[in-house]
Amino acid sequence: MSNPFSKSKIDLARRRHLKSSAKLLGLVLLLGEIDIAWGAKILGVRVWPSEDYTRITLESDTPLPITQQILTNPDRLVVDVQGLELNPTLKDLVAKIKPNDPYVSQVRVGQFQPGVVRLVFDLKEPIKPQLFTLDPVAEYNYRMVFDLYPTTPPDPLMELVKSSAKKESALTKSNEEVDLIAQFATKKDSPKPPVAQAIPEVKEAPAQAKYKRLITIAIDPGHGGEDPGAIGSMGSREKHVVLSIAKRLKDKIENEAYMRPYLTRDGDYFVPLHVRVQKARRVEADLFVSIHADAFIESNAKGASVFTLSQMGASSTMARWMANKENASDLIGGINIKTQDRQVANLLLDMSTTAQIKDSLQVGNSILKQIGGFASLHKGKVEQASFAVLKAPDIPSILVETAFISNPQEEAKLNDDGYQDRIADAILRGIKDYFSKNPPVARRVNT
Repeated sequence: MSNPFSKSKIDLARRRHLKSSAKLLGLVLLLGEIDIAWGAKILGVRVWPSEDYTRITLESDTPLPITQQILTNPDRLVVDVQGLELNPTLKDLVAKIKPNDPYVSQVRVGQFQPGVVRLVFDLKEPIKPQLFTLDPVAEYNYRMVFDLYPTTPPDPLMELVKSSAKKESALTKSNEEVDLIAQFATKKDSPKPPVAQAIPEVKEAPAQAKYKRLITIAIDPGHGGEDPGAIGSMGSREKHVVLSIAKRLKDKIENEAYMRPYLTRDGDYFVPLHVRVQKARRVEADLFVSIHADAFIESNAKGASVFTLSQMGASSTMARWMANKENASDLIGGINIKTQDRQVANLLLDMSTTAQIKDSLQVGNSILKQIGGFASLHKGKVEQASFAVLKAPDIPSILVETAFISNPQEEAKLNDDGYQDRIADAILRGIKDYFSKNPPVARRVNT
């Protein structure tokens, strides 16, 4: 006969064991949740406003899912980040939205529910957002990127035409005056023939009067925004140095009667390589000049260089290394590879012509000669490699390495106002020399 007291003791022991197991499991699950909350850390928040678009970047140590929705009346973008708890770094995003941001008036950050942080961007106008994530690259960890584009993008050619209207008008007036003088001189030099004699051949007016027009120079400061470019031993960032040089060159071109400048970026924000090419084509540029101050694996590398595109392989090991490094800018700066623009870019980059490369070599040699008049050169000739940013099929395109920021002595020069000014002067002299020998043809007027 079984002992009922023994059975009850066994049941009691089982119940206690189950309770202990349940508590242990609960503790494990709780620790797991805590670990997830602690493990998902926001490492930084950054905002890059520009007329083209505003970019907001959240960097975390683990990939996090994001969802979005657009609300109207008033216009708002709502973003939910899952697997995250609100922390001081996220709250810093509020202070990073500045009054001059073209598209965002303010942002509100809050704990929407456990494990979900909600970001609400109050907008100044309707936008077309692109949200995407990036895997770790260079010094960055996982990134969540919010690109806020205007529904009606600014037209760079229209803006350029407006900004250069006075110069265009003055040039038109000058051309008309030259035409009148040429016509008067032709009539004066042509004697009236007697009736019985043959009519003499009429002299043609100077052709230059008909074809003078503004020459558009697209100036491309390399890198920007999420992509700092090369960083010197003193902490100088390539993106800041080259923007300063580009702005100096822009101001100098503004002072030329027959030229107008266009910057592919005028502030600290990222522009994908193929977009730089597209911008130059949209403003119908006659020349594309990309400005850089790169680094090499050896700190004693020195001297300025000029590069053009190559379809036959790089002209040197360093040229190939430089091109590969510059072409990686898209990965570091962060592009949304799912957009249709990328497909357009791939088509565009395969269209470069032999004529473009020939013209690029000519202008490159002119500029290299001018830089060599006062600065050391890395090589005495223009080098070639497959730089993605130089692949406009119909625009002569060059890339100027103003000096090696990885060389401490040259880094110091790159931060010197005088050196920056001399580099800008040399580039302009080279441009003028090229166009004096290769005047641009008249553009066909659409009727």
